[in-house]
Amino acid sequence: MENFLRSKEYWPIVESGIEEPAPNAILTDAQKTELEGRKLKDLKAKNYLFKAISRPILETILSKETSKDIWDSMKKKYQGSARVKRAQLQALRREFETLQMKDGESVTSYCARTMEVSNKMRFHGEKMEDVTIVEKILRSLTPKFDYVVCSIEESKDIDAFSLDELQSSLLVHEQKMNRSSTSEEQALKTSISTHFSSSRGRGRGRGRGRGYRGNGDGSRPLKANDDQFQGKGRGLNQHFDKSKVECFRCHKYGHYRSECYTRLPKDREKQSHFTEEKEVETLLMAVQANQESESDVWYVDTGCSNHMCGSKSLFSNLNEAFHSTVSFGDCSTVKVMGKGDINIITKNGFVETIFNVFYVPDLKSNLLSAGQLQEKDYVITIKKGACEIYDPSRGAIAVVQMSSNWLFPLKITTSQPCLNAEVKDHSWIWHLRYDHLNFGGLKTLQQKDMVIGLPQIVIPSQVCEECIIGKQHRSPFPQGKSWRAKTVLELVHSDICGPINPYSNGGKRYFITFIDDYTRKT
Repeated sequence: MENFLRSKEYWPIVESGIEEPAPNAILTDAQKTELEGRKLKDLKAKNYLFKAISRPILETILSKETSKDIWDSMKKKYQGSARVKRAQLQALRREFETLQMKDGESVTSYCARTMEVSNKMRFHGEKMEDVTIVEKILRSLTPKFDYVVCSIEESKDIDAFSLDELQSSLLVHEQKMNRSSTSEEQALKTSISTHFSSSRGRGRGRGRGRGYRGNGDGSRPLKANDDQFQGKGRGLNQHFDKSKVECFRCHKYGHYRSECYTRLPKDREKQSHFTEEKEVETLLMAVQANQESESDVWYVDTGCSNHMCGSKSLFSNLNEAFHSTVSFGDCSTVKVMGKGDINIITKNGFVETIFNVFYVPDLKSNLLSAGQLQEKDYVITIKKGACEIYDPSRGAIAVVQMSSNWLFPLKITTSQPCLNAEVKDHSWIWHLRYDHLNFGGLKTLQQKDMVIGLPQIVIPSQVCEECIIGKQHRSPFPQGKSWRAKTVLELVHSDICGPINPYSNGGKRYFITFIDDYTRKT
């Protein structure tokens, strides 16, 4: 902005302002013309400043009279006092000294970062010479530029070496490095391809399986579990070290591009998942072969997508209209015949609920999905042979020790509903739904079609006890006739409260109060 104002020849007005004449001074025509011209320039400078400043900041400077006042105000806001400048300069010095070129960063990018910091330091009053920046860049390059730095320091006069010359020299060496790296990659790729083709074109494997006669074209994909790897022939049994082989697709080491997992067909991906899930299922079957079905044992499963239970009697409520299927690793499926909630009793006697549990009649083991638990903000950690389920608000919920076959069985006590109450009279149901509205009013709503879907209301002969209790009233306690204490502890009122629900933090359900009648202190 300063350069723009200088180009318009308005900078002297912004920098020094307008000298107003004394109130009683008599000005000549030439002086008046000059003063008006300076004021006009000041107005134009103010206009340029207003256009360059954003609206929120503009609101804070609208009251300024001259362009100098606006400039000084902005300078004070964003440049700060001498103390603020000093603190900012210290931070910039620290940033400048700790600058280092990152791995993979280009020379242009690093030089731009260094110049950005040095320009900020110059703006805050630091005298930065080019030789200081050149030395900083040379000592903070990555190790691959060490020989370039030595060459420059030996052959060039650093004091007379400009930043542009340094950047140009580094760019030339960087381009040579990139070309050399590309050539090495192509040579490595050619060497690997040649070795791969020659090793596939010879021999027939001996051992388990029939082996495979290579044809040199690399048309048959390699599999780590092929029978040909089991033999003793000269073909693919020569284990080639792939630790230094780079994949030209994902740029990771240890495999070829043709073996990269990012381009595996979907059927091979499914086969890989199938193998892993089959192992988990085999472990689960080994448990069931040695023990009968236990309805109170739940297995914490990290591969299970939903909680699943095979015992219908454990559900506190069950929606049997819900139907789905669950697939296992061996491509078999079982039917889900419902979904509901199961109430469990914790060690402290509290009743908790496991929501959205699938009812699978053919399932002999109850599965607790780790994924669903994490969706409820529970934290699950597995370490040192134990699985801990942790609630951030209440602490540890359960600690499950790993069994001998690497499973985590959790024994849970379920809360069976002792009574399943159901109201079959629709008149009573709607009486309760309308907050104990009288049956005459309900019948009026039904007869005049004031409520859509309201069934036929029959006025029952029974009486609603809640309605009677709500209409009763108590007589007031007598005032002024009871005896009151005149000294402390002359009369103490006591009462027992309980049982209360929920429990207190200490697990208690009762408490007793003592209230002094005279002081009313408890």
